[in-house]
Amino acid sequence: MGIVFYENERIFKLDTPHSTYMFELVDKEGFMLHMYYGRRLSDYRTADLTRTDFGKAVPSNNERERCSFNDCMPFEYATHGLGDYRDDSFKVLNPEGYTATSLEYRSHIIYSGKPAIKGMPATFGKDDECTTLEIIADDPYNGLEVTLIYTVFEDVDAITRSVRVKNTGKYANIKLTKVLSTCVDFEDGDYDTIFLHGSWARERTIDRNRLGYGKHYVSSKRGESSHQEHPFIALLDKNTTEDAGEVWGFNFVYSGNFIAQAEKSQFKTVRVMMGINPEDFCWNLHTGEEFVAPEVVMVYSHEGIGAMSRTFHDLYRKHLIRSKYRNVRRPILINNWEATYFDFTTEKLIAIAKEASELGIEMLVMDDGWFGKRNFDDSSLGDWIVNENKLPGGLKYLVDEVNKLGMKFGIWMEPEMISPDSDLYRAHPDWAIHIPGRRGVQSRAQFVLDMSRPEVVDYTYNQVRSILKSANIEYLKWDMNRQITDLGSSMLDAGSQGELFHRYVLGVYELQERLVTEFPDLLLENCSGGGARFDPGILYYGPQIWTSDDADAVERLKIQQGTALIYPMSTMGAHVSDCPNHQVGRTTPFETRGYVALAGTFGYELDVTRIPKEDREMIPAQIAMYHKFNDIVREGDYYRIASFLENGLWDCWEVVTKDKTEAVLTIVEVLHQPNYKSRRIRLKGLDPEKTYRVATFDIKTADDSTENVLELKGDALMFAGINAPDGFWGDFKSKLIHIKEI
Repeated sequence: MGIVFYENERIFKLDTPHSTYMFELVDKEGFMLHMYYGRRLSDYRTADLTRTDFGKAVPSNNERERCSFNDCMPFEYATHGLGDYRDDSFKVLNPEGYTATSLEYRSHIIYSGKPAIKGMPATFGKDDECTTLEIIADDPYNGLEVTLIYTVFEDVDAITRSVRVKNTGKYANIKLTKVLSTCVDFEDGDYDTIFLHGSWARERTIDRNRLGYGKHYVSSKRGESSHQEHPFIALLDKNTTEDAGEVWGFNFVYSGNFIAQAEKSQFKTVRVMMGINPEDFCWNLHTGEEFVAPEVVMVYSHEGIGAMSRTFHDLYRKHLIRSKYRNVRRPILINNWEATYFDFTTEKLIAIAKEASELGIEMLVMDDGWFGKRNFDDSSLGDWIVNENKLPGGLKYLVDEVNKLGMKFGIWMEPEMISPDSDLYRAHPDWAIHIPGRRGVQSRAQFVLDMSRPEVVDYTYNQVRSILKSANIEYLKWDMNRQITDLGSSMLDAGSQGELFHRYVLGVYELQERLVTEFPDLLLENCSGGGARFDPGILYYGPQIWTSDDADAVERLKIQQGTALIYPMSTMGAHVSDCPNHQVGRTTPFETRGYVALAGTFGYELDVTRIPKEDREMIPAQIAMYHKFNDIVREGDYYRIASFLENGLWDCWEVVTKDKTEAVLTIVEVLHQPNYKSRRIRLKGLDPEKTYRVATFDIKTADDSTENVLELKGDALMFAGINAPDGFWGDFKSKLIHIKEI
């Protein structure tokens, strides 16, 4: 059992394979005080971890210093307005205008398995894979019951937390203005933080900094998790590296507004919190109703940042992604967007498909521009009717012709959006999120549909469903190209407008849940202007997300490194794109573009009928490479060896099978240096006792080279290392090394 309550000492101990999390109940009021989160302990009878010199006496013995007690103790779930002046997790507005809250322990239950969260994504596990604790606490002054929910996994070093709030009836309605999902207090830490920042086309750049006093946070108030910030924070010892030292990672299983914060207090304690961003959030909780906050995943590692990443990867592959494609190779697709943009016809698409099929590509994806009168991005969103001027014979004719070539067919849609120039907007302008009487703020000439309205959700779902049923469509790229402004819903009254952001996300989740339920064989790839909604919440519905609209191989090194900090490589949509690259104008070797795309789902984003002959002739070898190595990349353990983001010169990563019998090493020399010795590369994750064959992959033969082959024990490869192979003359060159047990 991963969770035990020691009744005499009133201590809860939660154990994963290599970590322990403990808190205790104190005083007759049942204060819940955090004790420890770190390396696994065999004994719960530790020293008094919750006391400080300033806060030794509990309020029942020292009522005159209750405020001081509240301001320094490590509360398991911090509340508002009663003396804890650090930032809090829980705040309300009651009908009398008061905002203070407090929680008193009442009871708890421990059981096998893990409950679902109705209407929202969450990790899952069988009864023998996880154990759940529910702490039921009361705020009697406000008539609220607050349940803190913890789940411990038996097979990974992960603990999840969420919160459920119920109005027990003192007030007919009480407004929840802040309900975060987790709060953890750390003692006397000299810590660094890691956040992920970015913008369109440069998402999830790793940003590590020393944690000073005060609040350090990232957040989104854009209606989605966003390009700019990410629902993730890591707290780590200042000496922690990729392979050694302590790190605590927190990731929010949610696709809307969030806050992720670390606060260093006057006493050098650190409070980490995560949850729905309280800005523009106000939820009406009527008598008998419940509100459930989304889930936070907490991961601990004492073996560095890399071990944290591998834990997140294992958890999400096994306990979050549900698609039938989770453990199988995805079809190699070619998307026509950068090949044609809006300028295409049936004939042009079939020509691309014919050439692609002969090269071994397995799916054609038709992107934007196939519906309404959509010849640019200024019209027709919401009018999901095939434009037969572009596609004579309609969608079914095109799909059937592509299928005759032996290829699957996929399609792009942007179901959450509405164009002002559309039949849907002319019929239902109130279906757009807007503020009556105020000029609407357009972005990309579009508004956002109000997914808080059931009739809008139903209409949108039926439109998507109708398209998918009209032809043999096996893949859907679901896009969202703008974020939310003009926060207002025609359905909600004046006192409920603060619910719109969260209700919007719930509406999107309902849409995608209905979609994957009715179409279980559909490969769903989410996208939001690239990677603006790359989060664990949306991964619950589809197994892969378009990582970034920037598919330049060099830029992708940084973007994919930041993404792989948390998410499995199998979730990262990654394509070989055209050159000069359409985002940055850089030209990189076709071979290098293939090796970088291999670190994700792998596909193509170009006009295969127009690329240079030597590039086109390399595609069959790249496809053979994908089939040779994708099982390793999709299911193996990821190790970071060198970071272009950090060194500015080269990048290197490795993926090792779970049984340590095989590995793939990728080296990218971004900027070549003259008069420099060979790079020494020390591999990771191998079995020291096994003997391995080390060979450079030859893209010309689509097989391992027979030249300069090494045979070495795992310990030699890891501790002494190997020299990088020859062939890095010039910038942007790369090599793939195959390591296999003899």
